Amino acid sequence: MRTTMQQSLRVFPSTAEFAPPSVLVEQARIARRKAESASRGLGLTIRGLRKAFGDNEVLRGIDLHIPAGQFVAIVGRSGCGKSTLLRLIAELETPGDGTISFGESARAEDIRVMFQEPRLLPWARVLDNVEVGLGRNRGLSDANARAEAALAEVGLRDKRGQWPYVLSGGQKQRVALARALVSNPRVLAFDEPLGALDALTRISMQQLLERVWHDQSFTAILVTHDVAEAVALADRVVVIEDGRIAHDVAVDIARPRRRGAADLAALEGTILRHLLSGNDADA
Repeated sequence: MRTTMQQSLRVFPSTAEFAPPSVLVEQARIARRKAESASRGLGLTIRGLRKAFGDNEVLRGIDLHIPAGQFVAIVGRSGCGKSTLLRLIAELETPGDGTISFGESARAEDIRVMFQEPRLLPWARVLDNVEVGLGRNRGLSDANARAEAALAEVGLRDKRGQWPYVLSGGQKQRVALARALVSNPRVLAFDEPLGALDALTRISMQQLLERVWHDQSFTAILVTHDVAEAVALADRVVVIEDGRIAHDVAVDIARPRRRGAADLAALEGTILRHLLSGNDADA
């Protein structure tokens, strides 16, 4: 499933004039856009996926297809298996049975995860934390410019020289998002990244996630406990109960979506009733 990306080295004569940082950043942003237009999201297909931890079977035969570029939200009660499913897609766990296949060959940098905790390196400044997302490409000559461009994408270019401890919770999550975006991923998995934020910061981050997904056309998979967040952001909401997909709900509401609108509230209510009916069945 993984292929090795060949790297090319361009040698400049000793008399070459180096562009100023601002020009390098703009060039990196242009190159980023070109890469995104040529390399859209990856579709993926899951068949018969199972995962157990000891005697606890967390996933019990998941079948799911996600088209390239779609935004899918996964909701369910605690312990239903939604985060495990996300970790399996990102190859952070190994399935017990079943398959996960992508529409095309995927490289390591094609799939990135944004977690609930920012997981920033406290001894590294903001720009260096973003460069970490480049992995093996961190040593390339344009690494710094690419990190600057990713910070600009999330509105934090002016914080590039700061230490993580001086940032707010929302700013730390923006840095984590920039770190995920810097490698131009084709699949971006979000494991409840906004759960610890206050209400206003959370809405602002939701708008940012939707904007970068729209601009860059990667495939987005969001795990969340917040049904309102799921219907505000996603094209589909997948409800997991007892390790299986219980409901797959299309969100046929035009974007941009107005939070608090009657159609969003009605769909949220429908999904909540599905979740609560599952609770009643277990009682």
